[in-house]
Amino acid sequence: MNKITMTLQADRLIREALEEDISSEDVSTNAVIKEYVKGQVDLICKQDGIVAGLDVFRRVFELLDETAETEFFCRDGEKVHNGQLMGRVFGDIRALLSGERVALNYLQRMSGIATYTNSVAELLKGTGTKLLDTRKTTPNMRIFEKYAVRVGGGYNHRYNLSDGVLLKDNHIGAAGGVKKAVEMAREYAPFVRMIEIEVENLDMVREALEAGADIIMLDNMPPEDMAEAVRLIGTRAKTECSGNVTKENIARLTEIGVDYISSGALTHSAPILDISMKNLHAIE
Repeated sequence: MNKITMTLQADRLIREALEEDISSEDVSTNAVIKEYVKGQVDLICKQDGIVAGLDVFRRVFELLDETAETEFFCRDGEKVHNGQLMGRVFGDIRALLSGERVALNYLQRMSGIATYTNSVAELLKGTGTKLLDTRKTTPNMRIFEKYAVRVGGGYNHRYNLSDGVLLKDNHIGAAGGVKKAVEMAREYAPFVRMIEIEVENLDMVREALEAGADIIMLDNMPPEDMAEAVRLIGTRAKTECSGNVTKENIARLTEIGVDYISSGALTHSAPILDISMKNLHAIE
């Protein structure tokens, strides 16, 4: 995550998360620590996985205490292991206590997504098919969750509704059919935009090809129909398949030869990676 992105988007979202957790004050911390005391705390991994979100973790404490410093012993994208000391945070003990949960929520969630994505991406190695995420993200967490997908070895589909044309079943219904939907999108969207359309059967595939769609998404089709669709499409359009794709069932799709497989599970079903902050104590 680059500095500009951090400043323009992440800071605002992190502040909102902190404001959600500290509406007026941290009563527990203020009860036991009434003034500035410099301290340090260890960041410890409690489960094997892929780490993602270290800069976000760091930024939580910087927003609470501008003197806070974080020393990491790993980097985003690296494998971490149970019991590993991942880093240390130094700063006002009040900030370390008050920011702990929010910082860990980000780091655990993002690392969990990176870990799950990596496990799915490994199953596609050597196939020529790219693994994509979706917009099935946690509200106000999309920038973090899509970043974690990339760290884990996946690729980002469109970021939001302004980012690309994807005509789904209800768009097709509203337009009056596949051909009409593609024609209307082609007329409205800038010429630099590719037109992607979701289809559910081979007849819709043929109609999408006739309409000149750039990307054809094969949604919830039987694998044998997907294979026939790929044969029909050839090089006339890019192909994507989707529909409840998980690590457990992706093997049925790996030999079909589509360009992309999209999976909402990367962001909506990845378990967190267990990480904790321990051994907090005052230092000189």
